[in-house]
This record gives sequence, structure tokens and C-alpha cells, in this order.
Amino acid sequence: MNYPITFRFKLIALAPQIYVTDATGKTICYVKQKLLRFREKVEVFTDDTMQQLVATIEADRIIDWSARYTFKSPNGQVLGAIGRRGMKSLWKAHYDVFAPGAQSPTFAIQEENAWTKFLDGLVSGIPVIGMFAGYMLHPSYLATRVEGNALALRLTKQPALFEGRFGLTQQGAADEGEQLALLLSFLMMNLLERTRG
Repeated sequence: MNYPITFRFKLIALAPQIYVTDATGKTICYVKQKLLRFREKVEVFTDDTMQQLVATIEADRIIDWSARYTFKSPNGQVLGAIGRRGMKSLWKAHYDVFAPGAQSPTFAIQEENAWTKFLDGLVSGIPVIGMFAGYMLHPSYLATRVEGNALALRLTKQPALFEGRFGLTQQGAADEGEQLALLLSFLMMNLLERTRG
């Protein structure tokens, strides 16, 4: 993948939409989350025409307290999974990422500083001032390898007005399958964290 990768969220939209582009500005994927689904299922497309499906992300249960979300290719091949760590995720986001074929977590994604995320959510809720919160506070999330605790990727909120913008940078080694699983994990994590505040 051509890093840094940018995640852009439409803030004023009925259904959450995410555009993912690489360092050259080329669209890698697009997500428009459907509302009012009993069981979470997100479809990831190559672009906003939604003609070519890249992957689906499906929850293993209706209530997503500690749900596991499995990534599948259009032909049903499992590309990996992400699971939220129930109680551990209440204060500080914590997710386990499973690379393709892995039975135990390969990576862990955690907030670098829970206070930054808390203050960002607090300031964002203040009328008028909240519009500029994206310029003041920049929460970041780290993906580290479970074995050896080596840093692989970092996702950081970037300054933006009227949209959410995050930059994904490579910090360490990960093979192609692991990178795809991490990209889809950060995509799903962003959708979940947006509802958390």
C-alpha cells in the first residue's frame, strides 16, 4: 500500500460515509454504512459509484458490546477480523485484530492517549467551538503486533473543517494480508468509535 493513507468522513450526512485514499490521492475504497440494520454488515467498495465490491464486514452478533467483525472478500474468503475488548474499551479503545487464518489476535489497536480522545469528544459537542475541535485535538490509535509489541501502523486525527480526517502511516513491517486486515480494522474501528463519541 502507498502510505500515508487518508480516511475522510462526511460529517453532514444521514448515513456515515468514508472515503479512503492513498498518498497519490487515488481512492482505495469507499464505505456508505446502511442505517437501521439489526445485525451490522458493512460493504466496502472500490469507489463511490458502488459498482465493485472489495469486501464485507459482518458482526457475529446483534449487540456489538464485544462483537467480532469478520472481513470477507466478494467470493467469501476470510480476510481477517477485528474484535472489541468489551470492558477494556469503555475508557480507552482496545481492539484485537486477526490476520487472515489466525486463531488468536495478531495485532492490538489502542488509543495512544485516552485523555485526548475524551477532550476531543467533549469539545466537539460545544456549539460553534466544536466546529474547530478538529484543529485543536488530534487523538491517535496505534496498531502493535501482539508478539514482540512492535508498532505496525498509526492512525492520527488531522486538522479538518466540516469533515473528519485521519491519516494512517506505516511504522513497522506487515505483509500484504496483514496490511489489508489492518486497513479494514481501522475502517470498522472508526465507524464504531464515531458512535461512541
